[in-house]
Amino acid sequence: MITPDQIAYINARLVDPASGLDTDGALITFGGEIQAVGPDLFPGEGASNVSDQFQVIDCQGHVLCPGLIDMRVFVGEPGAEHKETLATASQAAAAGGVTTIIVMPNTDPVIDDASLVDFIKRRSRDTANVNVYPMAALTKGLEGTHLTEMGLLKEAGAIAFTDGHRSVTSSRLMRQALSYASTFGALVVHHAEEPSLSQDGAMNEGEFASRLGLAGIPAAAETIMVERDVALVELTQGRYHLSQLSCAASLRAIEQAKERGLDITCAVSAHHLALNELDVGEYRTFFKTNPPLRAEEDRQAMVDGLSRGVIDIIVSSHDPQAPENKRLPFADATPGSVGLETLLPVALEHYHNGHVELGNLLRALTYAPAQRLGLPSGRLAPGAPADLVLIDLDKPIIFDASTLKSRSKNTPFDGRKLQGRVLRTVVGGKSVFECESVVSLSGER
Repeated sequence: MITPDQIAYINARLVDPASGLDTDGALITFGGEIQAVGPDLFPGEGASNVSDQFQVIDCQGHVLCPGLIDMRVFVGEPGAEHKETLATASQAAAAGGVTTIIVMPNTDPVIDDASLVDFIKRRSRDTANVNVYPMAALTKGLEGTHLTEMGLLKEAGAIAFTDGHRSVTSSRLMRQALSYASTFGALVVHHAEEPSLSQDGAMNEGEFASRLGLAGIPAAAETIMVERDVALVELTQGRYHLSQLSCAASLRAIEQAKERGLDITCAVSAHHLALNELDVGEYRTFFKTNPPLRAEEDRQAMVDGLSRGVIDIIVSSHDPQAPENKRLPFADATPGSVGLETLLPVALEHYHNGHVELGNLLRALTYAPAQRLGLPSGRLAPGAPADLVLIDLDKPIIFDASTLKSRSKNTPFDGRKLQGRVLRTVVGGKSVFECESVVSLSGER
């Protein structure tokens, strides 16, 4: 007898970056877990015979891989629900193949208290259709002066600690944070920016900024902070993750730190892999980001760092902004772009261009963030959570911002030609997003 919880995904190209698996085969889920996976689950059996035993999803040869995990997502809840709520962010995530989002503490009030961590957990259980984990603030009120009670916050469910958009400028306080966090194995996530160098800057410092008459932000503003953090990690032996890289000099500093065996990982946003400072064009504020879009040689360095495995993780850096924050002169506009729904197709550009192998690309979107955060997902293995995404790698699309499920529409990719489309997203064994092109042989849609 078929039960609603028994689902077989057949005729799939199984790609599991955790194990290196890339083969044609099938996958079975039962309840919220993967029960079996491999090329030989239904040898010699037709689809009709399989459908007698399971609900069947015919993957039609498309890629079935672990659901994406996005380590850098800003939402407006609580305090700025007009920009984004946990519900709308989760809908956007599901449409983008993202099954787990890690939300930042930059809310109102700031997530710097155990009760607020609990609020995010309860609210996401009630309204979100993907997994939601909160990062808690590293310093009280994100003010960079006093550390939060990291032990209590971790006990309440905080998955890591960060000040989100803000850097901890005090080296003494950052040393204390890394030392304190290391006593209970907590991860410190940092945005590297020396504010006295970036203050009043609007875009990457260089010739193009001068031509536009805009104040620039030098790459050194990032690199100086990265090099300081590396020195402090070496001093404290703490666990450290750089939330976003944007320039070649910072990449070199991280690579050298890894060669010395330090417990350091780093991420790059999809837009820093795909765009450069010239995309700002005629003061297009949807291209204003933090860190800013850099020179083309920096963008190429990010792609190279990803292909060589120096850059561990790709994030969307999803940062919704209301129209009134973007419809301003470029210098006055708030930085940030939405990215949950473009994360995968924008990242896939580098696979289609031959710059990054598919397994390595998907690893940076699935297993690598799961491993860094200590999550059980991010892999296709018996007993792992049934968080999956079915992808048509070759489907051409022209991205249309009006179709975004996010409450805010501030994307730099409106009208961009992309290749790759999410066909189905599964969280805990249940489909939370489905394209019309996917047909279930057992009649389920």
